[in-house]
Amino acid sequence: MKVLIVGSGGREHAIATSVNKSDKVDKIYCAPGNAGIAGVAECVDIGAMEFDKLADFAEKNEIDLTIIGMDDPLVGGVVDVFEKRGLRVFGPRKNAAIIEGSKAFSKDLMKKYNIPTAAYENFDNPEAALKYLETAKMPIVLKADGLALGKGVLICNTLDEAKEGVKSLMLDKQFGDAGNQIVIEEFMTGREVSVLCYCDGTHIKPMTSAQDHKRAKDNDEGLNTGGMGTFSPSPFYNDEVSRFCEEKVYQPTMDAMKAEGRDFVGILFVGLMLTEDGPKVLEYNARFGDPEAQVVLPRMKNDIVDVMNACIDGKLDEVDLQFEDNAAVCVVLASDGYPVAYEKGKEITGLENFENKDGYYVFHAGTKFDGDKIVTNGGRVLGVTAKGSDLVEARKNAYEATKWVSFDNKYMRNDIGKAIDEVK
Repeated sequence: MKVLIVGSGGREHAIATSVNKSDKVDKIYCAPGNAGIAGVAECVDIGAMEFDKLADFAEKNEIDLTIIGMDDPLVGGVVDVFEKRGLRVFGPRKNAAIIEGSKAFSKDLMKKYNIPTAAYENFDNPEAALKYLETAKMPIVLKADGLALGKGVLICNTLDEAKEGVKSLMLDKQFGDAGNQIVIEEFMTGREVSVLCYCDGTHIKPMTSAQDHKRAKDNDEGLNTGGMGTFSPSPFYNDEVSRFCEEKVYQPTMDAMKAEGRDFVGILFVGLMLTEDGPKVLEYNARFGDPEAQVVLPRMKNDIVDVMNACIDGKLDEVDLQFEDNAAVCVVLASDGYPVAYEKGKEITGLENFENKDGYYVFHAGTKFDGDKIVTNGGRVLGVTAKGSDLVEARKNAYEATKWVSFDNKYMRNDIGKAIDEVK
């Protein structure tokens, strides 16, 4: 069969690597792809938001399955375009992808169906938001309602910070129209855990857990980013937490979306906070996390194409989802200055060191070809992932592997998975 993957980052490289392991797949295309994805797929010069061109390509090339990796096209309705043409596509329709596209929608959904989450209020008027802050308890969290590349969340410790945050989101439009409406919610404390789930509209199957590191600098300092590294599984996501979430979060979310006429088929990303009062939902996403996919997918035993087809056909309950009894850690190599200002076009060397290295991966996030060289082309450049028998070994292996590859202005956090030390 022929598979088309839509996207250009580390997540899509991880998806392509998994698809490439399927003995059912003869040919992989990726639109638009990147220099690393080109190693396992034929890259096509079509943008992720060019829905008709993507569908035209799928028709012309007789694509058997299209996998949408990115959030923007999902929220924009690319799945609807493909389905109207009778094309087989994996991902939620526009009316279901709103669970990520609007934080106000997802918070209201959780309130309506008693899914545990932080207390909150929605605002589309900056003056009303500022007035609310006057009597709110600090610290407090401000969230842009729309998509903001994973950066539209501000944690404000003081009233002045919170007021400045409202100004930044709603008046200065730091994230464009994403800040037209904001969510102000209580600040929760506890361990963060990410759980990706396969969904077929009725059934939901959680994958192994992961934990992301959002802040740009060590010790969780600096600005929020798209993610500087991750590890899987989370040692804090135990059997008791898993049972609670399956009963109170995962299936209730599926049931809620169905009750709203928004059957969710695809990947539901559930961001959790393990509070003193039990697990609560921080956020939903409508696709694989990035870089969570880079540690979860390498540990999955199943053929990813089989699982995705089962989701599309409403037969996920027939799948026995399995993961390796090991661990994985991903360290993101970024361009120094990310997420604010950084230089591109730096030559990357040492990528060949990952060839034929079992248990080691280098997933390209922001790269491109410059003649016969591969150069940096984004803030997050590479995701170096390594497996190990446990988290301690995986972390050691991942950091050792970061030395195998070089480029000018290479930057990384040095404490990815540091929480592992606390449970050794």
